[in-house]
Amino acid sequence: MIFARGFAVVAGLAVVAWVLWSAIRTVVVPRGESVLLSRNVFLVMREVFEFAARRTRSYEGYDRVMARYAPTSLVVLPGVWALIVLTAFVPIYWGIGVGSWRLAVTTSGSSFTTLGFDRPPGLPAEVFCFAEALVGLFLVALLISYLPAIYSNFARRETSVVKLEVRAGSPPDAETFLTRVYRIRGLDSLADTWDEWEQWFVELEESHTSQPSLSFFRSPRPNSSWITTCGAVMDTAAIAVSCLDVEPNPQAQICMRAGFLALRAISTYFGLPYDPDPNPDDPISIDRAELDSLLDRLTEVGLPVKSDRDQAWTDFVGWRVNYDEPLLRLCALVSAPPAPWSSDRIDRFGSARAVRLGRGANPPSEE
Repeated sequence: MIFARGFAVVAGLAVVAWVLWSAIRTVVVPRGESVLLSRNVFLVMREVFEFAARRTRSYEGYDRVMARYAPTSLVVLPGVWALIVLTAFVPIYWGIGVGSWRLAVTTSGSSFTTLGFDRPPGLPAEVFCFAEALVGLFLVALLISYLPAIYSNFARRETSVVKLEVRAGSPPDAETFLTRVYRIRGLDSLADTWDEWEQWFVELEESHTSQPSLSFFRSPRPNSSWITTCGAVMDTAAIAVSCLDVEPNPQAQICMRAGFLALRAISTYFGLPYDPDPNPDDPISIDRAELDSLLDRLTEVGLPVKSDRDQAWTDFVGWRVNYDEPLLRLCALVSAPPAPWSSDRIDRFGSARAVRLGRGANPPSEE
């Protein structure tokens, strides 16, 4: 019996330490770490919300249900921490001899909630009561400090998402972006755009790896998404650099590099596969006919498109190959709304659910 009680105390303390370490790694450590407990909570909640969302009859209904997934999971996560801690202290109290299992449960609940209606005698029991109360307050403090940081980063991200929607449509696409800029301000105004988006990509990488739940926070408007915004901006830069007969802008290339490095960092955190060093002529999800058709439409509008379409295609592929696979897999991961040249072709990697679970197929190779 003594051995059993001693084991109960050690096991309970180990579980409490595990929960606290999980909470610290999830909230306090300023870098993205894959935490088993937090990951499993989000996976279970994802299945619950997907089950409900699949029963809606429209994308708007699906989006409305899934918009509640990440916020709800964030609130449930501290609740899971609290439930495990409360349960783990039960064998601790039983092990130090507070009485029956029922009394141990009552003592744990009283201590964790700081209600204090059941206070067992003896110094060891009182020490553990105080310790459990402190753990409860610590978890509450983490939640209070965590949520404002999440929503602050979310607000900064969505400000730029909405700004792009004004310029590039909803959902955003490179053709609309280039056409509106050309008609309203002229292509020279694009030079001021790339600095702003480079900074946005840098902040995106930092916030979505240190606070990965942000990736699943959906935009307030059903047709908008942070990941389709990434695709539209980088496609616009890639087309401007490779296909338009304008003065080269090195900042556009830097912006694209910041973009694909951000997507790769986020993909790495979630365990999504991609080629870190693709060849410039590797196959991409965009067909040559799609690019030619877009360039024809841009020419009709009046944009100066390069006459050498073969070289334009080669240069475009050389840029797109750097972010093509991470872009599509992240679109599948977050169930992004349909958007040209990004979420509209995620089935090339298999079903969206297979991609989220890490079982998506490799992209088809060109003959």
